[in-house]
Amino acid sequence: MKIMEAVPNISEGRRTDVIKHITMRVKNASPARVLHIDSNADANRTVFTLAGDPDDVRQSAFALIQAAAELIDMRFHSGAHPRIGAVDVCPFVPVKNMTLAEAAQQARQLARDAAEKLHLPVYLYEANAQTPERKNLAFIRKGEYESLPQKLKELPPDFGPREFSLSVKKTGATVIGARNFLIAFNVSLNTQNITAAKQIASVLREKNGGLPALKAIGWYMADYHCAQVSFNLTDYKTTGLAQTFEACCKEAARRGITTTGSELIGLAPEDALLNAGRFYASATTDKSALLETAVRELKLNKIRPFNIQERILEYCLKNAY
Repeated sequence: MKIMEAVPNISEGRRTDVIKHITMRVKNASPARVLHIDSNADANRTVFTLAGDPDDVRQSAFALIQAAAELIDMRFHSGAHPRIGAVDVCPFVPVKNMTLAEAAQQARQLARDAAEKLHLPVYLYEANAQTPERKNLAFIRKGEYESLPQKLKELPPDFGPREFSLSVKKTGATVIGARNFLIAFNVSLNTQNITAAKQIASVLREKNGGLPALKAIGWYMADYHCAQVSFNLTDYKTTGLAQTFEACCKEAARRGITTTGSELIGLAPEDALLNAGRFYASATTDKSALLETAVRELKLNKIRPFNIQERILEYCLKNAY
């Protein structure tokens, strides 16, 4: 059986009734499974993790995009997380018995369907990017939703309308493409100073000469009463969770502050946590001990409860099938 993962991010993390309705639409669309849902009110964003047969996942992802387009109005959206539309981004990830190229074919079909059937401007990124700069989500999303009137002219979407019509004002644009696993990882600081978080993010992100395969931004999370550094690990085998966390701790200490905890957004491959466990306990080979070490040393249970069975992709897939 081929298994593909989709990780659509919607620009809604506060209205639970809207999130529940979108979830229902997704579950009713196909046999694909909803493995995890992660909402954050400060970011005003919800991350869904879907998995299953590639065609089923594409069908469920389309249902999510359609529901979000109906229920989210970007003209009234605000939140800490950068965004360009009601469904900000929808990546497809090959998980089992399929290639990145096959996932890219599914992503291209979804992009066509969203543009033709829902009249959404759709940008292709990562493995589907038509030009090198469009591979990077940050390049496409620069200026966010507010930049769309000009962006649609200067950086036309790959599919869909190029005018900032009334319907596009409501939905914004969507970014779709296939990629390998990405880990979203936030680290909390014992300060409310967002400037410190932004400075740490700037030092550590790859494009500024920091850690390879690492993206980072700093923001303030009102629910946690602290600033956070939010990381995207685009290749966890190059720069892992432990390396990222330790670098963040080091930069925080240089500014006279400390890290108080961390959190994963969505799911992570088991290997990513095992690698973190080996970093801190190199003499241990027991899998359970390594996972427990990773959770403890990364402080993954300090911000909110962390259940390994619910946050590792392989465990969730095993329970789903």
